[in-house]
Amino acid sequence: MATLKELEGSADGTATDLAEVVAQLQFNERGLIPAIAQDYESGAVLMLAWMDQHAIQRSLDEGFAVYYSRSRQEYWRKGDTSGHVQELVSMSFDCDGDTVLLQVRQTGAACHTDRRTCFYLNVRDQHVVVDSTL
Repeated sequence: MATLKELEGSADGTATDLAEVVAQLQFNERGLIPAIAQDYESGAVLMLAWMDQHAIQRSLDEGFAVYYSRSRQEYWRKGDTSGHVQELVSMSFDCDGDTVLLQVRQTGAACHTDRRTCFYLNVRDQHVVVDSTL
């Protein structure tokens, strides 16, 4: 079993079993890990949500982003109610194993406010400005 630390020094193309890496991820006390959704084409960061091991596997199996709602305490596939789905293009883990990055093809808005991205509150000088053009 390759550890995340061992993979740091590995050459491109080195492969290890997915289950071995998922077992080393740094889930919090609730069994969750932050997941960043990024637009595959533009590179824009769309949103941050939470996943557990089951949501990670469901996303890979179904080909669409599946998250765990902390407030509702249930799984949700992005877009099931809004139609604004996130087709999974790729999944990556950061070097520390404490964040998941999903590159997605976003249909419609990613944010529940009907904006393309959840990150529309931008700091400018000592102000926060609503700007959803980014």
